[in-house]
Amino acid sequence: MHPISSPIDFVLEVNQRKVPFCLWVPQQPNTESSKKFPLVLVGHGGSGHKKSQLVLDIAQILVGQHQIAVAAIDGPVHGDRREVFNDGPIVRQEFRDLWQSGNSVDTMLEDWQASIDHLLKQPNIDPNRIAWYGISMGTAYGLPLVAADARIKASALGMWGTCRTPNERLIQDAIKVTTPVLFQTKQDDEIFTKEGQQHLYDLIASSQKELRSYPGGHTDPKTNQLDDIVEFLISQLK
Repeated sequence: MHPISSPIDFVLEVNQRKVPFCLWVPQQPNTESSKKFPLVLVGHGGSGHKKSQLVLDIAQILVGQHQIAVAAIDGPVHGDRREVFNDGPIVRQEFRDLWQSGNSVDTMLEDWQASIDHLLKQPNIDPNRIAWYGISMGTAYGLPLVAADARIKASALGMWGTCRTPNERLIQDAIKVTTPVLFQTKQDDEIFTKEGQQHLYDLIASSQKELRSYPGGHTDPKTNQLDDIVEFLISQLK
């Protein structure tokens, strides 16, 4: 595994909102300065931020081993969007309250699409090879983005279900997703029911989709679960 360089940090203004995001790009010799890299967009979980461990884990593998760029933005009440940085239970509860209000999906959709627009201005990003990776909150906001933006060619999703209301938007968006999907669940998930996650998976309209279940509770992907995400993303982008 090659060491990865520090991310490039940006702050966009989208409809008077500050959108902090970062980009990791594989290192390359000067002789290959015109090379374009595939891109994975990462949606972090509901208590994290754009540089939390879930993001760093996938960036280390994809950027360091497989020459795939990785980008992430802070969620709506997360990371550098906050006046005072915090993560963990306080942020998780604020996110749950915001989700319950039903007012954050369109905002995050706008923020992500503006971020993609900006990323595609970078000369070393391949606009034809973009994928999404986001479980838990990364599915809550990622699934609507995948449904709306044809630039995203595949997605690794999961650990979210229709058992968490309001769910009407995700139901509407799931039936619009026709690109390849890997959907993951955890066997002892203490937040989302098996039935709710199965229902969301069943609604996804893609003819190329797979549901995989792993031991453990509602925690970040590790070991086999993370390996499967990496294998899926590489297969779709390369």
